[in-house]
Order: sequence, then C-alpha cells, then structure tokens
Amino acid sequence: MPYNKLNNELPGIRALMEFRPETAIPLNALAELLLRDDDNTLTRGERELIATYVSYLNDCFFCQNAHGALAQYYLQCDMDFIDKVKENYLNMPLGQKIKALLSIAESVTKGGKEVSRDQITIAKNEGASDREIHDTVLIAAFFNMCNRYVDGLNTLAVPNRQYYIERAEMRAKEGYAHFDLYK
Repeated sequence: MPYNKLNNELPGIRALMEFRPETAIPLNALAELLLRDDDNTLTRGERELIATYVSYLNDCFFCQNAHGALAQYYLQCDMDFIDKVKENYLNMPLGQKIKALLSIAESVTKGGKEVSRDQITIAKNEGASDREIHDTVLIAAFFNMCNRYVDGLNTLAVPNRQYYIERAEMRAKEGYAHFDLYK
C-alpha cells in the first residue's frame, strides 16, 4: 500500500507521475534524453541495461523489471540473460566497454565519490568516450533517484514480470517524453 493517497492504481513511478504530473514532464524529458536519444554512441539496450543494473542494485522491483524488459527488447535477448547480467555481468558475453561502464554505474550507486580514476581509465582503454562515461554516471545517478522515489513512497508494483515484458515493445515505440503513455 503506497504511503501517500495517490488516487490511482498505477504501478511504480507511473502512479507518482499521475499524482504529480508537473514533475512527470522534466523527469520524462530527462529519461527520454538519457535512454532514447539517437545522438548517442551507446545503444538504447546498453543504456537500459545500465538503468536495470542500478535498479537491481537498489532492489527496486518496479524499475529493474520495467527497464529490464526494455533492455531485453532492445538487445533482443530474454529475461534470463538480463537476470544473469544483473547477478554477475563480468561472466556474461558482453563487450569490455559495457562491463567497464557497469562497474562505474555500480560505484555511483554506492556513492559518487566511489568512482575511481582507475575505473575511468579502464573504461577509456576499452573505448568509452568521455560522453559515454558522463552519460553512464548520469543514468546511474538518475536511476538512484528514481528508485528511491518509487520505493520511498512504497508504490505498487505488478509482481508478474511478464506484465513488463508484454509492454516493452509499446514502451520502446512510445518513449518517455509523452506523459499520456503512463495512463
């Protein structure tokens, strides 16, 4: 049961955006820019994977499943693969650059000052650009905030992961910029 009376039965951040639509606009604009902008050298799948991993580290059921479903859609894999990445990305068949970026995202989740110069050097040595490193840190920071927003108000989450998987294609096509997708 959500801590606040939200006057809707929507899951996760969608309930909060319906409750305070004026906050939905800038949050969705930032999500759209970070996760879907085509002027980015990280794929949408890689960016959603970073969001999923951070949400997993924060134990945010709604976010890790909603964004995990999008990651699996974009990466054209199944949720078992996404689950294994969350559990131990170092042992998964991912490129070294995305592994280095996931390491940075993990450090941001612990605290911004946890990111080390060595991690940045490793990411750059694996081909990550300054912008990719910047965007990884910002995606991680943004999802740390979103996870705390969703869980801090104890929003509802549909417990059936298939719910998120079935909506991934629609969400991928509609994006984040349009608030009405949350209705």
